[in-house]
Amino acid sequence: MKKSLEDHAARFDEKASEYDESKSDEYRACANLVIEHAAPDSSDIVLDLGTGTGAIALALAPDAERVVGRDISEGMMDEAEQKATAEGLENLEFDYGTFREPEYNGEVDVVTSNFAMHHLSDAEKREAIDVIAGLEPQKFVLGDVMFFGEPDPDAAFYSPEVDDPATVGDLADAFTDAGFSLTAVERVHDQVGVLVAERTPAPSADAETGLATDE
Repeated sequence: MKKSLEDHAARFDEKASEYDESKSDEYRACANLVIEHAAPDSSDIVLDLGTGTGAIALALAPDAERVVGRDISEGMMDEAEQKATAEGLENLEFDYGTFREPEYNGEVDVVTSNFAMHHLSDAEKREAIDVIAGLEPQKFVLGDVMFFGEPDPDAAFYSPEVDDPATVGDLADAFTDAGFSLTAVERVHDQVGVLVAERTPAPSADAETGLATDE
């Protein structure tokens, strides 16, 4: 991570009130794809990491049983809570948490994140994905700054002084090593995409022993 958590939190606290209006068409397209692929059922619990002003969390709340948002910026979460109240949504919870320490130990079916994980180094991303895998979600939908080709600091979405994006290949390897299978890759821009990772079902005891069962 190129800046401390405190530095990132202060930076996002400062821009919280105008954050939503400042986003690009590509950012919004990425968020829409995350929402589309997350597609929770009415019984699903969603954990939204780097929830920010709640764009993903609020969009998923009407379809989910519960949405838990985690972020390091109190200012961003204040905006999210205000929007949830204005929309009459009561099945959301926002509190402090990071990718590697989400401060959440309950059940979770779907994990989402949009434009947040790229602040971690590649090693920290792997650690975060391992932590998230330990929560045993069925699906992890990641929208983020990521490289489909050679990094270009002069192109949009990548500021080397604060960002540390990974290649799509490195992210795919991290998901696979954590027990996920990559089921979709959406390219929004040369440096922005959405990855959908689902847990690989563990073989049953009968399958491992080669036995068949009668129902």
